Amino acid sequence: MDRGGVFRFLDTCSLGVVSTLGADGAPQSALVGIAVTPGLEIIFDTVEKSRKFGNLMRDPRASLVAGWQSETTVQLEGVARRISSTELGPYHEVYFRKFPDGPARLKWVGIAYFVIAPRWARYSDYNQSLAEIAEFGWG
Repeated sequence: MDRGGVFRFLDTCSLGVVSTLGADGAPQSALVGIAVTPGLEIIFDTVEKSRKFGNLMRDPRASLVAGWQSETTVQLEGVARRISSTELGPYHEVYFRKFPDGPARLKWVGIAYFVIAPRWARYSDYNQSLAEIAEFGWG
């Protein structure tokens, strides 16, 4: 499996579990809608009142698990950054292609968008007699 294959796999996933760190250092996880770029950047939206929003604004480290159907998954760790909710750009285009209802959420009070830039990822497919596992790192 190469990064292109991981992108194609993640592109089939609409949901992922994003984990962040609470103020006390405890992990906190949430199911979110995800979109992915060819560089394996993960895009999702949330609201400013959510725990993950506050967590990411304080500590941008995040992890993601996606694709748990049929024992094939991607685990990803990286650093999240908030992107504009008013100045739309290429990340929004990727997200809105995946979620056509996304533009309607732009009217929500406190809507926020984040992009997780990957630092490490692992693809695992246990649907075969010899599991396929591939790890990737970013400088």
